[in-house]
Amino acid sequence: MSTSEPRGLTVPAAITRHTVLLITGALILIPFVWMVSLSIKPPGEIFRASFSFWPQQFYGIENYTRALTEAPLPQYMLNGIIVCGSIVILQVIVCAPAAYALAKLDFPGKNLLFAMVLIALILPHEVLSLPLFILGYQIGILNTYGALIFPYIVSPFGIFLFRQFFKTIPDDVVHAARLDGLSELGIVWKIMVPMALPAIIAFGIFSVVGHWNSLFWPLIAVRDQNLMPPPLGIMAFKNEEAGNDYGPLMAASTIVVAPLIIAFLSAQKWFVEGLTGGAVK
Repeated sequence: MSTSEPRGLTVPAAITRHTVLLITGALILIPFVWMVSLSIKPPGEIFRASFSFWPQQFYGIENYTRALTEAPLPQYMLNGIIVCGSIVILQVIVCAPAAYALAKLDFPGKNLLFAMVLIALILPHEVLSLPLFILGYQIGILNTYGALIFPYIVSPFGIFLFRQFFKTIPDDVVHAARLDGLSELGIVWKIMVPMALPAIIAFGIFSVVGHWNSLFWPLIAVRDQNLMPPPLGIMAFKNEEAGNDYGPLMAASTIVVAPLIIAFLSAQKWFVEGLTGGAVK
C-alpha cells in the first residue's frame, strides 16, 4: 500500500499559509490599532508625521470622558441594542419558516422562490433605499424605531443560510415529528430551530454587526437625536469650524466597536460551526 502521498501540508506550504494568514490578519488589525492609538492621544500628536502607538502625553481619560459626555453616546448604544436586537428576533421569526419551506416542503414555484432569494442576495440594500423611504413616509414610520427595523425584517441571507442548514437535517426527523402530531410550524420551532442553533448564532452575529455599523439608511430614516444608532450618533463630534474632533471621535468609535469584538470572541465557536455546518451534507 503506497504511502508516498502526504496526509497533511508540507512544511513550506504550512509556513506559506501561516505567513499569508498573519499578514492578512495584521492588515485587518492595523486600522483598529490606529483607532485605539488616536483615542489616547492629545490633538497635537494626532497629525504628527512619525508613528508611535503610545502617546508622549496620555490623553485617554480626557478623550473618553468627552466621548461619553459631549454627545449622548450611551443613548446611541442603547438605540443600537434596541434596533439590532429587534431586527435579529424578527428576522429569525420570518426567515426560519421560509427556509424550512424551501428546504423540506414540496410546492409549486419552490425553485422560482429560491431563485428570487438568490437574486436578492446580490442586490445591494442601497438600491431599495428610495422606494423604502417613500413607503416609510406613506405609512408614517419615518423618524421612529420602526423606520430602522422594518426594512430588514426579511433577510435573503438568513433564508439562504437557514435553508442550507435545514437541508442537512435528515428527512426522517421531519417525518417522525409529523407522525407525533406536530404541525409544520411546530416542527420549525420545536425541532429545526433548536437543531440549527449554531447557524442562528452565526447569522445573529452577521446581522448585529451589519446593522450596528449601518450609517446609510439611518442617515435617511431618522432625524431625532434620541433615535440615532451609534454610527450616526458619533457624527456629533464633527465640528463645522475646526473639522473633526478626532480624539473623542476615535474614543467613541472604540467604545462602539468594543461590544462587537467581545460578542464575536464569545461566540466564535458557534459562529464557525454555523457557517460550516450548512456546507456539509
